[in-house]
Amino acid sequence: MRYVSTRATTADTRGFSDILLEGLAPDGGLYLPVEYPTVDDATLTRWRTVLADEGYAGLAFEVCSLFVDDIPADDLRAICQRAYAPAKYLDPAVVPVSQLSDGLWLAHLSNGPTVAFKDMAMQLLGELFPYELARRGETLTILGATSGDTGSSAEHALKGRDGVRVVMLSPADRMTAFQQAQMYALDDPNIVNLAVEGVFDDCQDLVKAVNADAEFKARHRIGAVNSINWARLMAQIVYYFAAWLRISEGGPLSFAVPSGNFGNIAAGHIARRMGLPIRHLVLATNENDVLDEFFRTGIYRVRSAEETLATSSPSMDISKASNFERFVADLLGRDGALVAELFGRRLPAEGSLDLSATDRSGSGFVSGSSRHADRLATIRATWEQDRVLIDPHTADGVHVARRLLAEGTVAGPVVVLETALPVKFGETIIEAVGVTPPRPAVFDGIEDLPRHVRRIPVDVDEVKAVIAAL
Repeated sequence: MRYVSTRATTADTRGFSDILLEGLAPDGGLYLPVEYPTVDDATLTRWRTVLADEGYAGLAFEVCSLFVDDIPADDLRAICQRAYAPAKYLDPAVVPVSQLSDGLWLAHLSNGPTVAFKDMAMQLLGELFPYELARRGETLTILGATSGDTGSSAEHALKGRDGVRVVMLSPADRMTAFQQAQMYALDDPNIVNLAVEGVFDDCQDLVKAVNADAEFKARHRIGAVNSINWARLMAQIVYYFAAWLRISEGGPLSFAVPSGNFGNIAAGHIARRMGLPIRHLVLATNENDVLDEFFRTGIYRVRSAEETLATSSPSMDISKASNFERFVADLLGRDGALVAELFGRRLPAEGSLDLSATDRSGSGFVSGSSRHADRLATIRATWEQDRVLIDPHTADGVHVARRLLAEGTVAGPVVVLETALPVKFGETIIEAVGVTPPRPAVFDGIEDLPRHVRRIPVDVDEVKAVIAAL
């Protein structure tokens, strides 16, 4: 399997292990497989047995094997077994599913060490990075940005790992107290937290700016853990297959996905392109509805920091979705020159892209948005009807799925990808239902621990100075 940048204008390709450590492509694009592997009914039947007999780790090996051909099979299998060892998860099924009384399904992705869906990819990266670095005798400085969950998932997956340091940027005062504590309470010399005086998009732009300095990136061995790194999406593809195998008897399902940076649902897009029977991909946003606007109108209009609202589903307070470029590359038939023009020049200059004349009818995407009152009502209704607590982001997905089902826009069965345990968003849960969400014992008192974080302005030179001093 070879990989190419979304902005590629030559036939040059890269191997998996190279792009794992590289993250963003040198031309500013994002890596994608030259061609997506395909699965047929026979493969899905075999994988159903694998999931039953070998668990989630066995299925992860099968899926990842389609994308990785430069790591020996025995090593890759061991990596998947360590990443998805049942003992590391609150539920030994790793990604269990359940059904609500109205017929909606939930795929539970928040059983990992930081009780957020980002663990599903980060635990794999936490094994892949040290493995590949040890093979090469190299070190790596991971530079990442988080809107709430990526940071803690990455830091917990990489803490104490040989050869890896982490510098994580987060928007100052934009995360919940629990989310901040999960990151800032970590006391590890190889983990550096920077609270940026801006929004998530500013953090993401700083990461891209550092990566754009090829000399600095090479000198300081900068890698990426955000979903700009292809390995993140590869890991996320697995749970679409797992959910389908656990729910479907062979027919198509629809998936409703709370979406901010477009990585979670981009994995579903790729699974669909691979041949997984997905009827609709239901994209759900909060008040920051850039992606919903695109799928309704064909116009992608980035908001400014001032226009990016702070909401009660803060991990989706994003107005510049980096993974959107991967979808557009597929939509435009992998025309690298056009993608480079759109994302490398036109979007930065004009702040918007008009793709309304481009045929999107075969993509399977439909979309909707949710507001604070909607998520409160959805959390309350799900609690009252099923005694199931869902977090605010999952509530956005449930709200949009229920509305589009009622309108007839989407056909069921619909699986909502759960994103986090409610404990991460206790204030909103209490507002919705008057109940304090249960807290796994491992997190008792984390908000009271000393914090290890440095506050910085939106300044790429400040970030470079921190990295250079490590």
